[in-house]
Amino acid sequence: MKRLNIFALIFIFVLSLNAAKQPNVVLVITDDQGYGDLSCHGNPVLKTPHLDELHRDSIRLTDYHVAPTCSPTRAALITGHWTNRTGVWHTIMGRSMLRHNEVTIGKILGDGGYQTGMFGKWHLGDNYPYRPEDRGFQEVLRHGGGGVGQTPDFWDNAYFDGSYFHNGKALPVKGFCTDVFFDHAKKFIRSVKNSGKPFFVYLCTNAPHGPMHAPEKYSKPYAKHGVNVANFLGMIANIDDNVGSMRAFLNEEGLTDDTIFIFTTDNGTSSGANIHNNGMRGRKGSEYDGGHRVPFFIHWPKGGLTGGRDVDTITSYVDVVPTLINYCKVPSPKGVNFDGMNIRPLIEKKAKNWPDRILVTDSQRVRDPIKWRKSSVMTDQWRLVNGKELYDINADPGQKKNIAADNMTVVKRLTKFYDAWWDEIVPTFGEPTAIYLGADAPLSNPVTLTCHDWIADGSTPWNQRHIRNAEKKPSNTGFWAVDVKTAGEYTIELRRWPKEADAAIGASLPAGSDVPGVRPFRAAPGKLFAAVKAHLKIGGQELAIPVNPNDKSVMFKIKLKTGRDELWAKFSDNKGVPMGAFYAYVSKIP
Repeated sequence: MKRLNIFALIFIFVLSLNAAKQPNVVLVITDDQGYGDLSCHGNPVLKTPHLDELHRDSIRLTDYHVAPTCSPTRAALITGHWTNRTGVWHTIMGRSMLRHNEVTIGKILGDGGYQTGMFGKWHLGDNYPYRPEDRGFQEVLRHGGGGVGQTPDFWDNAYFDGSYFHNGKALPVKGFCTDVFFDHAKKFIRSVKNSGKPFFVYLCTNAPHGPMHAPEKYSKPYAKHGVNVANFLGMIANIDDNVGSMRAFLNEEGLTDDTIFIFTTDNGTSSGANIHNNGMRGRKGSEYDGGHRVPFFIHWPKGGLTGGRDVDTITSYVDVVPTLINYCKVPSPKGVNFDGMNIRPLIEKKAKNWPDRILVTDSQRVRDPIKWRKSSVMTDQWRLVNGKELYDINADPGQKKNIAADNMTVVKRLTKFYDAWWDEIVPTFGEPTAIYLGADAPLSNPVTLTCHDWIADGSTPWNQRHIRNAEKKPSNTGFWAVDVKTAGEYTIELRRWPKEADAAIGASLPAGSDVPGVRPFRAAPGKLFAAVKAHLKIGGQELAIPVNPNDKSVMFKIKLKTGRDELWAKFSDNKGVPMGAFYAYVSKIP
């Protein structure tokens, strides 16, 4: 009898251990793939069999909303805060850097005992303290900026081969970008599998964001739709294969039952709306549902999240962090109040007296936010667009008939909420994020500044074709918002071409090689700009030194005081025509 009691106690103890075990999490988020860019959502052209299989066996949030563009969605998704509150309301101009005081899901889960990895597209800052390795992610492989071949990315990257930043240092890779990111995520999972700790994989593809490149075997079935759309669909087909491969890998490793697997996307479709948009109005960048209503599938066998079931209640990207905190049994960060809700009761059909929530999304692709700009105030039933148009989304999912005049009570309710929401977050707009100089942190000295993060009144040169074209126009000058953390002597090295290009400031460059799909950024010839002078302005000092014909860079030595400042840098030719210094390397002298 005693022996039976001992066995019973052991059995109960083992059960309690299993019950207390924290689930692993794999969160896959793709770029510019809309709700209709899946065959399980009725797309008549695209085939996504592996995502269809995941859809069939997952809990699906069918009215899940994000921002209409890249960085804003990512900021809210990993913090649980309205994106405009986080300092991220644009994709360039220094407005894509996540405020240093925001706490990410990587940090939260890492502090809760998880091994954390981030792979692919970060797009929330390329310098300290904004990089993923500064925000709680212990293993990182990413490209620079918002996409492969953008200005902060390794020079001449173009979706195939190239180099990505591995824990802050450039690492040469072989293969198509999406394949590389999934493969490194698998290596990370395998490396931590036997550590006794759960893992969190934040797997963010830059595909199917443009420029449109895909392995030819994936784009070929869609060739009749033209090179742009064919490669857009091809990238999604490749993602589909990688999702299937990852799920098979988890199964082979015995991890499926214990892993929460999430698939979602960051905004509406960029290139698939003319094929299938699920009846929605708008696409990427739009305030209408087609710009921000996206797929969200969550699957976890041990947690009962299987069987294929829809959750039709409205949900939002700000709900993901509080929900994962609950599922993963980790402490919520002290002093942080989330804008989202724990939606576990909705997911598990246990919600009672669920509120008639009001949610907001907008597209602020400007230097400073503008009230009501490209906005949607949403409930389960209503959409108030730009403060003027009202749609009953249940009766009119295509948002074709504005019924504001007949429903002023609803308009007033949603307007009152938006006004209070705006008044609460508007004080955070006053001090945009700034890049730290002279910080005491790993791989933070020197600091590489690129024109992607210039603050300017117009668009900035955000991809490497802009650098090669050397366009001489007002938008090709701007300043970096910097925060000098340590007073002292600094060197500031200005370049037209990045260090890895190893070219003179006044040199032209040959066109780079093509890859499958559209013409890559690197295929534009690098135009000559005959600079004769370099100019620097910071800390109340304005300096200028000559540029010699063979100079690859010019170096300024300057004393800086602590505090926020503006760093202006440019070249000029013998007629005084300016062109911004696209790259600056700032070093604190010991």
